[in-house]
Amino acid sequence: MTFRGWPSEALEFFDGLEADNSKTYWTAHLELYEKQVREPMLALLAALEPEFGPGKIFRPYRDVRFSADKTPYKTHMGAWLSYGGYIQLSGDGLAAGSGMYQMAPDQLERYRRAVANDVVGAELERLIESIAAQRIDVVGHGSLKTAPRGYPKDHPRIDLLRHKGLTTWKDWEPAAWLGTAAAQKRIVEFLRASRPLREWLDRNVGPSTAER
Repeated sequence: MTFRGWPSEALEFFDGLEADNSKTYWTAHLELYEKQVREPMLALLAALEPEFGPGKIFRPYRDVRFSADKTPYKTHMGAWLSYGGYIQLSGDGLAAGSGMYQMAPDQLERYRRAVANDVVGAELERLIESIAAQRIDVVGHGSLKTAPRGYPKDHPRIDLLRHKGLTTWKDWEPAAWLGTAAAQKRIVEFLRASRPLREWLDRNVGPSTAER
């Protein structure tokens, strides 16, 4: 199975799901979803696997147990890569991310120590600057309004210290190239450009011991 991009019908499927997020719509368009949305994503993940590891598509169903919004289906398709990376397709186009979105407490402690260190913290600043120069956003998540406990408010890297997650992110609006193999090229370029941040996080933060 060779990845050749997503046809316009794939994005139209999500536009329709936005307008009618119901089992009736989903069932009526299930074959389109499988052929025009899911199969191209599987082909892309297979093409990326040698460099970025095996991938997996997230379930299309929303967890509505604790949400006021009871619509049953996600209005995007998301997939993750085991070596670090996230891919998303929706009616708005294509997007990709990499990094650590939400750090566990033990990860966060190691992250803050690394950021505060004059050597590895300065290294993080330089690689963020390099990634941003390639028109890729470096985004902090769950950021505190003030300095975390034990760190001075005037620390030179206080903005980084306040984050509880740190990722790269890139959006591409719908265009003709999305229906071609050029979509794979853009994802690969993004993941390679994002790799320095992922490697910094792997070295200095690592997995949570709670996950073992």
